[in-house]
Amino acid sequence: QIITFGTMKAKAVVRDVGRVLDLSYAEVDKIAKMIPFDLKMTLAKALEESPPLKEAYQKDPKVKELIDISRRLEGTTRHASTHAAGVVISPQPLTDLVPLFKGTTADITTQYDMKGVERIGLLKMDFLGLRTLTLIDNCVKMVEAQAGVRLEPDRLPLDDQKTYDTFTAGRTSGLFQFESDGMRDILKRFKPDRLEHLTALNALYRPGPMQMIDDFIRRRHGQTRVTYEHPLLEPILKETYGVMVYQEQVMQIASALAGFTMGEADILRKAMGKKKADVMATQKQKFLQGASARGVPEKKAIRIWDHMEQFAGYGFNKSHSAAYAWLAYQTAYLKANHPAYFMAALLTSERANTDKIVQYIGECRAMGIEVLPPDANQSTMHFTVVPGQDVGHIRFGLAAIKNVGEGAVEAILAARAKDGPFRSLFDFCERVDLRAVNRRVVESFIKSGSFDSRERRRAALMAALDRAMEAGQKQQRDREQGQGSLLGMLAGPDPSAERAPERLPEVADWPEGERLAYEKESLGFFITGHPLERHREELARWASATTGSLAQAGEKETAVGGIVTQLRLLKTKKGDRMASFVLEDLEGGVEVLVFPDAFKKAAARLADDVVVLVKGRAEALDEGRYRLLASDVMPLEEAKLAEARYVTIRVPLPGWDKAKGERLRDILGAHKGECPVTLEMVRPGSFAVAVAPSAYFRVRPDEVLRLEVEGLLGPGSLILARTSGSPS
Repeated sequence: QIITFGTMKAKAVVRDVGRVLDLSYAEVDKIAKMIPFDLKMTLAKALEESPPLKEAYQKDPKVKELIDISRRLEGTTRHASTHAAGVVISPQPLTDLVPLFKGTTADITTQYDMKGVERIGLLKMDFLGLRTLTLIDNCVKMVEAQAGVRLEPDRLPLDDQKTYDTFTAGRTSGLFQFESDGMRDILKRFKPDRLEHLTALNALYRPGPMQMIDDFIRRRHGQTRVTYEHPLLEPILKETYGVMVYQEQVMQIASALAGFTMGEADILRKAMGKKKADVMATQKQKFLQGASARGVPEKKAIRIWDHMEQFAGYGFNKSHSAAYAWLAYQTAYLKANHPAYFMAALLTSERANTDKIVQYIGECRAMGIEVLPPDANQSTMHFTVVPGQDVGHIRFGLAAIKNVGEGAVEAILAARAKDGPFRSLFDFCERVDLRAVNRRVVESFIKSGSFDSRERRRAALMAALDRAMEAGQKQQRDREQGQGSLLGMLAGPDPSAERAPERLPEVADWPEGERLAYEKESLGFFITGHPLERHREELARWASATTGSLAQAGEKETAVGGIVTQLRLLKTKKGDRMASFVLEDLEGGVEVLVFPDAFKKAAARLADDVVVLVKGRAEALDEGRYRLLASDVMPLEEAKLAEARYVTIRVPLPGWDKAKGERLRDILGAHKGECPVTLEMVRPGSFAVAVAPSAYFRVRPDEVLRLEVEGLLGPGSLILARTSGSPS
C-alpha cells in the first residue's frame, strides 16, 4: 500500500488550534464557517474573500490569535494514513528500494507518497474495490435462481426507458454515485435520457465544476444558446452542449486547434491540472503558435487557452466518469426492472450499517415492497425475495440479526435442510448444533421475532429458553454417546412424526414498547412497528423537517421531531455540561449536539425514550451525513403548548348543558392570552359545527389549561395547531 499524508488545511487547522486554545466548539465553529468552501482555500485568501472573517480578525483579539497561529501551522502534515487504492508493485523486496511504515491498522505502506514512489521509478497501480460490483452480481444471481431470467450486466440495453425514468424522477436511493440529495435535484432538472448524460453529470457533480451545472442544464433544454469559439470545437464539445467537461476534451482541443500530438496534449493536461507555471508558459506559447499556423486568430486562441486553463484544474477524465456512469446505469436498470431483487441485494450489501438499512427499508416501503421480519423457517443467510409474491416481499436475512454470526446461520440452515422446518423452540434447540448456536444467538432470534411464525408469545419463549437449551444439550450429548430413549429404541426411528410441543410457561406477553425495544436491540431498528407511529400526524404538523430531509434545510434553523436514544451527558474542557444523543424518527436517525447554553434550558427535559421536538441547525458532515446542533429541545407535548397559535376545543353535544358552558367560559377567562379559540360542536355519527366565539376568548395554552379542559370535556378535547385550520 502507499502512504498518504493529511495536511492542516484552512478550516481544519482553525478547528484544531481552537481546541488547543480552549475555545468553545460554538466559537470555533462560527469562525470556521466564515472560511469559504474551496479545496484550494488558504487562510490568507479567506481573509481577503470573507468580510465577516476579516472583521472578526480585526476586532476580536481571540480571533486574531486563533488565525495568526493557524496561519503558521497551515499546510503542515497532520497525520499519515493509507491511500484509498494505490498499490506499489516491485520486482524485488521493497525493503531494498523504499522505506516502509506500519500504520495503526497494521497496514504496511511505503513512507514515500504516490509522487515520491513514481519519482523513484516504482510501478503504482490503483485497485478500487467496489461493493457495487458484488451488489450487481448478487442481484443477477437471485434473478436467475428465482425468476429464471438470465441477465448479463455488461450487455444491458442502453435505451431502457424505465431506467431513465428512475433517474429523472430522482428515485436514486441505492444507485451508485447518484443517490445524494444534490444529485437527485440535478437529475430531476436535467432529465437524462442517454448514458452520455449520466457520464457528464457524474463528472460535473464535483466541488470545482459544480458551478457550471446550472448553465449545462439550461443548454440541455435549449434555454441558453449553444455556441462555439471556433468551428473546430463543435465536434469536440457538441456532446456536452459546448461546455468543457472532460480532460480528454482539453487534449482534443490542443490537437485540433494547435496540432499537438496526443502525447504532447497529455503533458499539457498534466501541467494544467498541477498548475506548473514554468511548463504552462512553454505550453501556452506552443499552443498559440500551433493555432496561428492553423489560421486561428490570436485573440480567439488566447480566449480558448484561458477557458482550457480555467477548466483543466478541476476537469475530470471521461474514461473514469463513463465507467462510473455505466455502473450507475446497471444498478438503475436492476432497480427499475427487478426492484425486489435489487433491494434485497442492496440490503444484504449494507447489512452491517444500521442507518443505511433503515433508509433502504423506507425506500422499499415507498416502492410498495414489504420487508418481512426474520423467520427461522424461511430466512436464509442474507435478504431474499419471498417466492410467489406479485408485488414482492423481502425476507430479512438471519446474518443481519445482531449477535448472530455466519457460522451460526450455516448450522441453522444445515439443520433445516436435513430435517425440514423447525416445529418449536425446543425442536430448534435439539436439532441445531449448539456448539455453533449459543444461548445469545437463540435469545436474539426470540427478540427479533424469528420464531413468530410458530409462536407469537415472545415473553413465553424467553421464559422457556433455559429449559429448551438444557433439553437440547442433553439430547445432543445422548446422540453423541449413542444413547436414545427406551421408547425410541422400541418404536424405531420416525423422523416425520410430529411430537407434541413442549408447553410454554403462562407469562404475560411483553407490552408493545418492550417488544419494539427488544426488536431494536436485536435488529438495530424497529420492524413490526414503531413507538412514533401514534405520533406520525403530530410530527408531520409540528416538525419542519425529518432526519431524512436535513439536506434541504440548508443553514436556516429547523425543527425535527423524534425519540431520544443513546443519550450521553458530557462536559466541555471548561467543565460546562452539555449532551449528545441520537434523535430517531420514522425515516432514520441523526446525531444531536446540545451545547452548554442550550443544555441549561433542556437539561430537565432530556431522557432516553422521550418524544421531543429539537430546534437547531443542520451541519453537513462527510458522505452526505448531517448532525443537528440544537438550540432547544422540548418534549413534544410541551413544544405544542409553546408553539401553538390556534386552539380548538372539541365539545361533545351529548351531555352538554348550561353548567358545563359556564364552567368552560370560566376556564378560558382564567387563561387569557393571544391564541384565538374555536369551538367544535360534535354530535358523533351526525355532524360537527365549528363556532368562533367572541374575540374576548383568547387564551395562553399551557398544561393547566389542557388538564382543566380535558377534565371537563374528556381526553383529547383540547386541540392545538401552529396554523389556522390544521389542528393536531
